[in-house]
Amino acid sequence: MNRSTLSLLAVATALAAITGLSALTAPDGGDTTTGTAAPAQLPVERSSLLCPAPSTSEVAETTYTSFTPAGTGGQQAGAAGKAAAKAELKPSAATKESTTADPKKTDDKKTDQEKSEEAKGDAEAKKPLAADKPVLTVAAPGKPVTAEANGADAPALIGLASGSLAPGWTTQQTTSVPAGSARGLLGVSCTAPDTDFWFPAASTAENRRDYVHLTNPDDAAAVVDVELYGPEGVLKSQLTDGIPVPARSSVPVLLSTLTAEPATTDVTVHVTTRSGRVGAVVRSAVDQLGSDWLPASADPAGTLVLPGIPADATSVQLVAFAPGEDDAELKIQLVGANGTITPAVQQSLRVKSGMTASADLRNVTNGEAGSLLLSPAQSSRATPVVAALRVVRGAGEKQEVAFIPATAPVGTRATVADNRAKGTTLALTAPVEAAEVRVTASAGTEGGTPVSKTYTVKAGTTLAVAPPVPAGLKGSYALTVETLSGGPVHAARMLALPEDGIAMFTVQTLTDDRGTVAVPRARQDLSVVAR
Repeated sequence: MNRSTLSLLAVATALAAITGLSALTAPDGGDTTTGTAAPAQLPVERSSLLCPAPSTSEVAETTYTSFTPAGTGGQQAGAAGKAAAKAELKPSAATKESTTADPKKTDDKKTDQEKSEEAKGDAEAKKPLAADKPVLTVAAPGKPVTAEANGADAPALIGLASGSLAPGWTTQQTTSVPAGSARGLLGVSCTAPDTDFWFPAASTAENRRDYVHLTNPDDAAAVVDVELYGPEGVLKSQLTDGIPVPARSSVPVLLSTLTAEPATTDVTVHVTTRSGRVGAVVRSAVDQLGSDWLPASADPAGTLVLPGIPADATSVQLVAFAPGEDDAELKIQLVGANGTITPAVQQSLRVKSGMTASADLRNVTNGEAGSLLLSPAQSSRATPVVAALRVVRGAGEKQEVAFIPATAPVGTRATVADNRAKGTTLALTAPVEAAEVRVTASAGTEGGTPVSKTYTVKAGTTLAVAPPVPAGLKGSYALTVETLSGGPVHAARMLALPEDGIAMFTVQTLTDDRGTVAVPRARQDLSVVAR
């Protein structure tokens, strides 16, 4: 038998083996649907969340609340699926402040706050790596769990969920600082890692201490670029090589140290990665106004919704930025309880390309909770922008600040954790079309029975409600919002926990949890073997 005959025989044998294996492993039912069918929506099997280091204050009290909505999840069937289901948050390896600093600023000219931050960073660098022990573990869908961390040493957290605990997994970090220059109620929904973030409404002003927290969840170092844009355009950076973020670590960077240009009240921060991915969020402290977290704005778009302005807001500052090559002329509207109006205080805002613009809307709500709608002044000229609001409640020395970024719609489902029996307000906005929304309150962290309620949101209005509370509630609970019909719907939750007469509050927006992913249908095709 010659070599050619042997080769042909080997190929035939291999094809027979592959054919037999395909027959053995084909799914039951032998579905051979072609790729023209719509992709199936299947639960995600893995989710990641990153929580920044909560505070540098010794009197800070932080609560983490983690939750996965009940419902269809990944890998639920069988013992193997149960074993694969896991959701836990672990300390980052280290939280070390960036060494980036203004070379013109001597140590004597630094504020006590900055010296404290640097001392903390040095101390953290000398500490051994954190033990690989979860701070918080979710045991089952539908039941929120909580953990606490007090003082200035709480690190950033890196979280991973798999199996049935992955779809819709969310974690809320809530920190109360009763005294000091950074006093306030700071709340943030822990974020998924990404490579691109926009933060309008940040600042390098003398009365602000804004840090961008960069957390790397991966086993390889990331390199991050941070660009600042003021009212006159880009601020010249002192950093040209990027900011290194070590593997599974977190780095807070003081924005004012990134540029030698004069202090700027309104700044837009653009965070991108040269390599790797990070979670990014800005912690802002404002003299006399308190502090809170500024999450990233929704992706640049011609029309934006900023939901959940409190009814008793005493100051509302809009900050917008146009990242493209064209200027944007924006129409400003307030979507209130009875309809959409153009506020008399300011009807439009011009945003020049590459520059940050702002508008003082003062008491735009006029005692009525609402949401801000930004749209092109001319429908034929829609220029993508990003935007955020700085909102103040209270008066005099009792004021408190929070931030509301532009946010994407709720979509199919969105969840926010750490809601309380008192002090929780849910704002639902339907800027275009009326919508029917189901709001489900989970069981409590220490007990309680879930309850659901359906709301109808009229077109062009904002519905602000005290959401349903679980029967027999003990502890805090999660709220899940589902769009049943109509929409789109935008949502935000305000948590108000006043202390010593200070109107402490924080606002978190809700966006689609992306609990499912489109998976294209496939069919058997043995012809690929011969190609």
